[in-house]
Amino acid sequence: MDHQPHAAHQYDSKIAEWAVLLGSMAGVLMQALDTTIVNVALPYMEGSLSASRDQITWVLTSYIIAAAIMTAPVGWMAARFGKRHFLITCIAGFTLASMACGAAMSLEQMVLFRLIQGVFGAALGPLSQAVMLDMYPPAKRGSVMAIWGMGVMLGPILGPTLGGMLTDAYSWRWVFYINVPVGIASCVALWIFFKDTDRDSTLRFDWFGFGALSVGLGALQLVLDRGTSKGWFSSGEIVVEAIVAGIAVYLFLVHMLTAEKPFIPREIFKDRNFTGGVVLMFVMGMVLLASSALLPPYLQNLSGRSVTQTGFLMVPRGLGVMLAMVFVGRLTMKMDPRLIMTAGATLMLWSLWHMTGWTPAVSTGTLFTVTFMQGVGMGSVFVPMNLVAFATLPAKLRTDGAGLTNLTRNIGSAIGVSLTSTILASSVQTIHAHLTAYATPFNRALGVNGPSMMMNPQIPFGLANLNSLLEYRAQVQAYANDFLFMFVVSLPVFAVIWLMKRPEFAGGATPKMEVVE
Repeated sequence: MDHQPHAAHQYDSKIAEWAVLLGSMAGVLMQALDTTIVNVALPYMEGSLSASRDQITWVLTSYIIAAAIMTAPVGWMAARFGKRHFLITCIAGFTLASMACGAAMSLEQMVLFRLIQGVFGAALGPLSQAVMLDMYPPAKRGSVMAIWGMGVMLGPILGPTLGGMLTDAYSWRWVFYINVPVGIASCVALWIFFKDTDRDSTLRFDWFGFGALSVGLGALQLVLDRGTSKGWFSSGEIVVEAIVAGIAVYLFLVHMLTAEKPFIPREIFKDRNFTGGVVLMFVMGMVLLASSALLPPYLQNLSGRSVTQTGFLMVPRGLGVMLAMVFVGRLTMKMDPRLIMTAGATLMLWSLWHMTGWTPAVSTGTLFTVTFMQGVGMGSVFVPMNLVAFATLPAKLRTDGAGLTNLTRNIGSAIGVSLTSTILASSVQTIHAHLTAYATPFNRALGVNGPSMMMNPQIPFGLANLNSLLEYRAQVQAYANDFLFMFVVSLPVFAVIWLMKRPEFAGGATPKMEVVE
């Protein structure tokens, strides 16, 4: 993991240079795209794969948790086997897994193929970053990393819109098939033009620590994903998975504190700014992906908007993030970055609070404004957070730091999606049961004119109408509970921001840092 990048590779022609640049960027764009492109297609996939509302989120979480777990050994594998073969293998594996996802006929198959997709996709972000750093001398790396960062942001922004258009025009399967031509072109470009890096066969990896963390995260994910349908701790399966998760995480922590060379170095947590950045990254990952997963079903199932409309309504937040990333980086060099992060966190919390009062009749203008401001808030936290977190971190720990923040973001995303889907499912049940108390013969609203016929529980179609109305109201309130949960979870970020120290940026120069996907 401490493997240092080689000197910049000199390519003989601009064609070769651009082919490698675009080939590695295509890999990371596909990986970023696939975290959100599925979101708008989820309601369609429910019917095709015979899955419930909470089960279908496994399609998201299986991908994220696999990517989170496999992020850890990327640095070691690139140094051990060389970047060229490793990157081409990962892109080829990701492309084949995408084809398999598009052809999946059951939920079990889809979750398995998404796991495989996540395993191969984990390396694409860190590897493309390393390839681009290797290609250019230090003087040019700042601008190249800015291009890389913008490319990474395009994936989540384009994902819902592209997914909506493909699902509407063809079917949800095309959100996966779209990766195939891009993956093939990327593999060909890298195979022909990419010069391999040196390999170090003497490197050793901390497999015990990695294994304990992987088992712990996997078991925790199973508890969160299956808890609702299994009745939580009244189920023997959930109890066993919770015990396995607890033991594995305990072993990982003990190993990290006592081992000679753990894969996450202990001294990295001595830097207060970096530790604060990791906590903020966890919360950002949680809120960013959970809200992305909640909005499409809300807009389609409750608001009655088409899948294409939903895709376009997801664009404003991405535009807000990009706008903030363009301006906030420069602003951070001129004023206290903690003030900018506080302003961003305030915007993010305001938007989440506003969403708790939404109804399915929410106007397009309100949707645009609130999600755009949420994006601006997220971007205003993300950029200064990276600058502050890496500004005081020793150079030898930057590679590990970049990997750890990436890992933390993915874990936050997986836990966020699981928790919000669990809260949604349990809230719907609880609120539905509460509302049925009002569906009695003594409720005058149900005993006059039309409602007395259309909502009469004694008539089969009347009972179905009444139940669908109660279910609809329960879902509206349950989504509000989810937005409230994300608001409450985000509140502690203010304390974390002000526990970080203001870094000294000498003469307004940009501090050396790793750009994190």
